[in-house]
Amino acid sequence: MREADAVDLNLVRVFVAIAETRSLTAAAARLYVTQPAVSQALGRLRRELDDPLFTRRGRTVVATPLAESVYPGFRDALSTVDRTLDAVHRFEPAASDRLFRIALSELGEIGWLPAIVAAVRRSAPRMRIEVVPMDVDALPEWLGRGTVDLAITPSAVPGGFERVGLKTQGYGAVMSQRHPLATGEVTLEAYAAAAHAVVASDSGAPALDAARRRAGIDIEPRVALQQFASLPPLLAGDRELVATMPDTIAEGWAHTWPLVVRPLPFEMHPVEVRLYRRATTQHAAALDWLFDTVARAVRGSSGRFQVIHGDG
Repeated sequence: MREADAVDLNLVRVFVAIAETRSLTAAAARLYVTQPAVSQALGRLRRELDDPLFTRRGRTVVATPLAESVYPGFRDALSTVDRTLDAVHRFEPAASDRLFRIALSELGEIGWLPAIVAAVRRSAPRMRIEVVPMDVDALPEWLGRGTVDLAITPSAVPGGFERVGLKTQGYGAVMSQRHPLATGEVTLEAYAAAAHAVVASDSGAPALDAARRRAGIDIEPRVALQQFASLPPLLAGDRELVATMPDTIAEGWAHTWPLVVRPLPFEMHPVEVRLYRRATTQHAAALDWLFDTVARAVRGSSGRFQVIHGDG
């Protein structure tokens, strides 16, 4: 790297946007400038730092070792500048029309989205919220690149993202009232031998699978569903299927469906549902406000999972 004058702050913004989006086009969209303007700024920064910084790989760009090494410092410096400016100008929720994306599981959308939207709209009626279907494996990349702004999940997300705990959730075995295990003791052997139904969108599945492995259980699902909403009628109509799911939600369903919830025959510690926020720097004050607002809304809500109910 050659000796250089202080780097232009706008060049730092362009660099951070490219590093986080891995795309000159996406960086331009984030910064509300044209792609040629981003390319020109990148060219200037390459000359300043005497390094290519990013190389093209397919449809994305990959950071060079130098770019990887300077990114944390540039990101943190930019965050400090933006927060200082936000303190001067003050973020006004009532005037904000920004779009924020929240990654939620199916149950999260059913149970907590009404409380989240109500809390946001009370103070920021023009703010826009978009729900992104949960993909636990993709979350580190989504939060790292700013594809989503927030995510609510009981799954641990690697990457050191800022997070807060919202709720703890136990699991139970739910089944028809006519199931042989609906009364009496549910032994480990009986549980393992049962016909299991699983839901692909259960973001707590990694914790459940780990608990089963510790107990020496290997489940081969008899039925695999895409949505929790399909589960109550399926279980109510079948006297052999068992599903393992959040117990408080299942107990709510048992009030309107002919279902029972039994304790698990192995140890599974309650999972902690956490709220994660993206690592990217844009709109820091607005994200601070949204992060706190969503956390309060979910903590204060018992969830609206009962909307998936039986007819009588």
